[in-house]
Amino acid sequence: MLDLIIIGAGPAGITAAVYAARKKMGFIVVTKDIGGQTAWSGDIENYTGYQFVTGPDLVSKFEEHMRKYNTSLKENEEVLELRKKDNAVYVKTNKGEYKARTAIVASGKRSKELGVPGEQEYKNKGLTYCATCDGPLFSGKDVAVIGGGNSALDAALQLMNIAKKVYVINITNDLTGDPVMQDKVKNGKNVTVLNNTRVSAIMGDKMVKGMKLSHEGKEKEILLEGIFVEIGLIPNSGFAKDVEKNAQGEIKVNNYNHTNAPGIFASGDVTDVPEKQIIIAAGEGAKATLSVFKYLSKLKYI
Repeated sequence: MLDLIIIGAGPAGITAAVYAARKKMGFIVVTKDIGGQTAWSGDIENYTGYQFVTGPDLVSKFEEHMRKYNTSLKENEEVLELRKKDNAVYVKTNKGEYKARTAIVASGKRSKELGVPGEQEYKNKGLTYCATCDGPLFSGKDVAVIGGGNSALDAALQLMNIAKKVYVINITNDLTGDPVMQDKVKNGKNVTVLNNTRVSAIMGDKMVKGMKLSHEGKEKEILLEGIFVEIGLIPNSGFAKDVEKNAQGEIKVNNYNHTNAPGIFASGDVTDVPEKQIIIAAGEGAKATLSVFKYLSKLKYI
């Protein structure tokens, strides 16, 4: 019987693993990938200790720290179900099943989809959800970023230096991301921000060729070769059937990262903790493991 199963290896899950290793707990980390959303981030200027670092570089440091402890890592495994039965938790994946006394859900979030005609048809054919991953493929081309928050602005800032032209398609009256990022985007010489604008369809012929837009009741088309969707995120919480969630699907936790199910804890962006930031997710991962340790100690398991 393991002491702990950590689900996810983003900032929350990796930090939880480092703390679990230092507490000499018997645990595994089950994850589809390493780094989560941080691996998709471009320039990071607000993680303490790094005045500037890229997302992939920060993830590399996180992973290096975690592997220093010879962490048992179950990579490329998708969690299908987490359930609590008697005094144990069971985690079922696409590759097997694991049993432990406790679990920390640190599975983060995934990108929302537009839900418009042409989106499914042109996925990975000019339409993508990751500027860090796919931006370099659009060097010298006209592209669009859909969204107005921090994720969209981060994508636009990356693409400004790669693409010929960058359109920012924002459904609200004005951009909503950090003012510093807004200023940089608005001052970009090759950037055009279109507020109060909605995407109504993706156009193409084998590959993306453009999109249809709706602005104040008027329809228009723009031609381009790349579309980056950055309209928000959905919690990866569907597999956790026994825990309480809010209307957005985020797992509800208290100050100690307890869920309503004893023995199941949660941390990071998958929870209802306000503000989704790398540094906050990392801190929540640390708190979660410390809470697990206290929980197991009271039950005299460790």
